[in-house]
Amino acid sequence: MIRLNELFPYQFDKKYSKPVAYFSMEFAVDQPLKIYSGGLGFLAGSHLRSAYELKQNMIGIGILWKKGYYDQERNQDQTLHVNFRDKDYSFLTDTNIVFPITIHGARVFVKAYLLKPDVFHTAPLFLLTTDIQENDYLAQTISHRLYDPNETTRIAQSILLGIGGAKLLDILGRETEIYHMNEGHALPMCFYLLDKYRSMDEVKKRVAFTTHTPEKAGNEEHSVPLLNSMSFFNGFTAKQVEEYVHPENGVLNYTLTALRFARRANGVSQLHGEVSRKMWGDYKGICEITAITNAQNKKYWQDEELAQALNEGDDQALVARKKELKYKLFRTVANQTGKLFNENVLTIVWARRFAAYKRANLLLTDYNRFLRIAQNSKYPVQIIWAGKPYPEDYGAINIFNEIYWKTKDLPNCTVVTGYELWLSGHLKKGSDLWLNNPRLYHEASGTSGMTAAMNASVNLSIPDGWVPEFAKHGKNSFIIDTANDQLTQESKDKIEAQALLDLLENEIIPLYYENPEKWQSIVKSSMKDVVPYFDSGRMADEYYTKLYK
Repeated sequence: MIRLNELFPYQFDKKYSKPVAYFSMEFAVDQPLKIYSGGLGFLAGSHLRSAYELKQNMIGIGILWKKGYYDQERNQDQTLHVNFRDKDYSFLTDTNIVFPITIHGARVFVKAYLLKPDVFHTAPLFLLTTDIQENDYLAQTISHRLYDPNETTRIAQSILLGIGGAKLLDILGRETEIYHMNEGHALPMCFYLLDKYRSMDEVKKRVAFTTHTPEKAGNEEHSVPLLNSMSFFNGFTAKQVEEYVHPENGVLNYTLTALRFARRANGVSQLHGEVSRKMWGDYKGICEITAITNAQNKKYWQDEELAQALNEGDDQALVARKKELKYKLFRTVANQTGKLFNENVLTIVWARRFAAYKRANLLLTDYNRFLRIAQNSKYPVQIIWAGKPYPEDYGAINIFNEIYWKTKDLPNCTVVTGYELWLSGHLKKGSDLWLNNPRLYHEASGTSGMTAAMNASVNLSIPDGWVPEFAKHGKNSFIIDTANDQLTQESKDKIEAQALLDLLENEIIPLYYENPEKWQSIVKSSMKDVVPYFDSGRMADEYYTKLYK
């Protein structure tokens, strides 16, 4: 059995001694551990790293995904191919803890592995799996695929994370004061605590909740009879559930229910806090929704030589190092695509999850105008796209393939595969301009721009998520004008596409080539302004002082 006093390689800082368990469906702590899909995981990974650096009494609870999210590859014609491959990790510790939980009225055995703090310099992370010989094949598949498309499997995954995680803490004998749900996936945990304490007030004292998205897909919901049949409510009847959390029209929304169980909740940017209060504020029985802006771990993400050049005021070293990092990225791009880019050319990167609202192809909306910019020999540019669509989101996969087909004959434009931590780091360090153009109010935070700014890449963004808290147009970033909110979505997309192209053609690209000193001053302001506020040390501190207090 794991001894709790041996879990942490540090004495807790008194400010952070309250014992917290942090439940998340995904954690992106380092490239070799492929148990994440996107921003939620990147955020959770940075949180655990900063918890380690600040000596916080926090334990992570997640799932050991046997096949990860998926491996992003290419078909013979270079279009997107999704591959699911089994993964094993020799750096995880087998705790030898195996225990039963109930899913769909049946006993399912859960095994716990531990990512020790010294492996990747994170708070301890327990990872649960059902892929063990004690279970039949169907039960084993529960922990195979992150965000499995099958509805009942997804529900089972929530039970595994929520009830499995809470039960593990009891088996470990850890007295946990705060159960922090990073998004609503771990919701069954609340019903486990309700069964344990037999009081809604006692549960509310202990539950903190972070909501990450205004998107419907991110606010999961299922019918109460289905959840009941799946043992989601940990023994409570549908009638009792009705009395405790008042599901709307026989449908239980995870976010809304978490807001009724939690003592306090937060959005992940100041703007998202406002959006969340508007979304949920009219529903009865919800907790206070505050805002703690997301951040990323500087120690993990920032290139040390770039930081040193900035601190020493050595512009020459900063420019030289940036070119080295561009060269490194371009070798990776050439290896994948056969296109060899030039480190003296302005390089634009769009890289994030391929969700429809993020508008990966906005730059291509007016294709002729896009070509005019892409083929301008006086002011050359290079453009790279990267990101993983959800494997069953065929609309998003079509956008990925469309970008490939529309740019395949352009030697200076390409789309790359395998957007995980390692490639993400290369893209941020090797880009000059980090493009972010979601539909306004749809991006809760959008943290990738923070780590780009740390690495001398200037943000070009819609004023959504974290951006309004950081951006000063023409001083540390560039802001795309947004269309009138009353217009149709199609009209807004067209207007904002033209605003983006205007900005590139008339302001940004000429500035890069004609006024390198001004460009360099924007780069340096961006690097200085992004830390310390958007370093996750500030965020991890705020969770203790604002949410767990």
